[in-house]
Amino acid sequence: MPRSGRDERAWVRGAQAGSASDLEALFRTHWAPAYRAAYLVVHDAAAAEDIAQEAFLAAVRALDRFDRRRPFGPWLHRIVVNRAIDWARARALRAEVAFVEISGEQCQFPQILGAYESVYRWAKEHGREPGASPREIYLTAPGPGERLEIALPLR
Repeated sequence: MPRSGRDERAWVRGAQAGSASDLEALFRTHWAPAYRAAYLVVHDAAAAEDIAQEAFLAAVRALDRFDRRRPFGPWLHRIVVNRAIDWARARALRAEVAFVEISGEQCQFPQILGAYESVYRWAKEHGREPGASPREIYLTAPGPGERLEIALPLR
């Protein structure tokens, strides 16, 4: 954190004038809160890092329009949160699907459950949830010699 609001204003003034060291000071001071804000919205570490970086770039590009009388942190925070919300909305609109392929010989409930569990673990690690149950999959299982491709929509 800056030692005072005066330091931050000086960094902003310097960054607006093209000082790389002042821009770096702003980045070092505000990186962790920006990342944390993005992560709390999207629950995805890689996406939060991308969002925070993009928000910093957007803030740097708009620095000439920034009102130096105001604190930089809340302004950047709003940019980060808006971008994170946009990212979360876009992800919700995208049709994310996990595919499982099982041959007819494997279409016993334990094999289907095993395949489902691997998709379930992956989905949970990515903050999602499969949109079908193992029982629903088992009820549509093919006979011997056939193949079953299961597309599990992720919610």
